[in-house]
Order: sequence, then C-alpha cells, then structure tokens
Amino acid sequence: MKKRLLLFFFLCILAQFVVYSQTKDSETQPFIAEITAFEQADQAKFPPKKSIVFTGSSSIRLWADLQKSFPGKKIINRGFGGSGLSNLVFYADRIIIPYNPKQVVIYSGENDIAAGKTAEKVFNEFKRLAEKIKQKSPRTRITYISMKPSPSRMATIGELKKANALIENYLKENKMGDYINIYDPMLDAQKEPREELFVADRLHMNEKGYAIWTEIIRPYLK
Repeated sequence: MKKRLLLFFFLCILAQFVVYSQTKDSETQPFIAEITAFEQADQAKFPPKKSIVFTGSSSIRLWADLQKSFPGKKIINRGFGGSGLSNLVFYADRIIIPYNPKQVVIYSGENDIAAGKTAEKVFNEFKRLAEKIKQKSPRTRITYISMKPSPSRMATIGELKKANALIENYLKENKMGDYINIYDPMLDAQKEPREELFVADRLHMNEKGYAIWTEIIRPYLK
C-alpha cells in the first residue's frame, strides 16, 4: 500500500514538473512548439538541397499554397506565429542555417513595429539576422519583402515606412541581397491601403493580396 502511495505521489510531482517545464519553455522560447514541429518534419523527411527558405511571421505561415505559387522552385515554408525579427535571430540556427539554402526570403518586422519598437530597433535586429545568416552560410542570398500597409495598423505606418527604407538602403549598400517593394503596389490611387486585399481583420491578406505578392516576388527567386 505504501509503495502505491509513493508511486502515486511521484507521478503527481512528475506531472507538475512537466507542466512547469513546458510553461517555462513557452516563456523563454516563444513559438517553441512550432519550431519543434519543423524539426520533427525535417527528421521524417529532410528538405532538398539548394532550396529557398521563406521565413517570418504569419504572412508567410498562412501562405498555404506557397510552393504552388512558385512552380519549379524548391520552397521551404518556415513562417511561424506572430513572430518578430528577434525571434528569427534566436531560431535561425534551427530553421534557416541547417538547410544551407541558396536564398532566404524574409517577411518580418511588422509585428515589431506594432509592438512599439522603433524603426532603428527593427533595422538593427534585421542586421543581426542578415549577418548571422551570412556568417554561417556565406553563399545564401538574402531577400527581404518590405513590410506591407495593413489597414489595421495605420497608426504606426510612419515608423514602418522608415524601417523599410533603412533595410532597403542597407541591402543595397552592402550588396547583400534584394529588397522587394510590395508596399506601394498594395496602395490605391489615393495612397491608401487597398482594403480588398485583406481579410476581415484588415491585417492578414486574402488570395488577391497573395496574388500581388506572387507576381512581384517571382522575378527575385534564384
């Protein structure tokens, strides 16, 4: 009887420890569940060599037909959650570098701006990411998709445009890769965001929005 009670208490303590550990992981490693899922998928079937990695926030994660959008290209989708550039820096060694990709296409920074980060802070985090990729995978071409004009985030649009400009100038000056301007094509004649390109939340895109992205991005893929 005592052994059963001891076993019962041991299992209770173990269960509490597991819950605590998972809670701590989610706090110190946000999006860890999604990153782990990527790694498990890689273990089951590792992506082909010389692929193009698309990574960043939900605009990439929700691009369901990303591979179909660019037939003939080897695409790896590594977009996750509502991530920011600091998250990409943190997880680059797990979701970018292992593939030794010929190109990395990045969409990130919009969530950072919305969270109150300055354009300079976002730019510096992008630099950290770009330098990390180049240090560990020198031949990888870096391609940045400009932050889009989301109707729900017009309050921070000035800072967003400033960050776009800083990143564009950095890529051009250092001849490190490409800056893809999807911002302007998503504006109407009055220079306002085209509402018809977005779903009801006025943040994420619908098929029309992704169709514009596809046409603009295609010539930049190596």
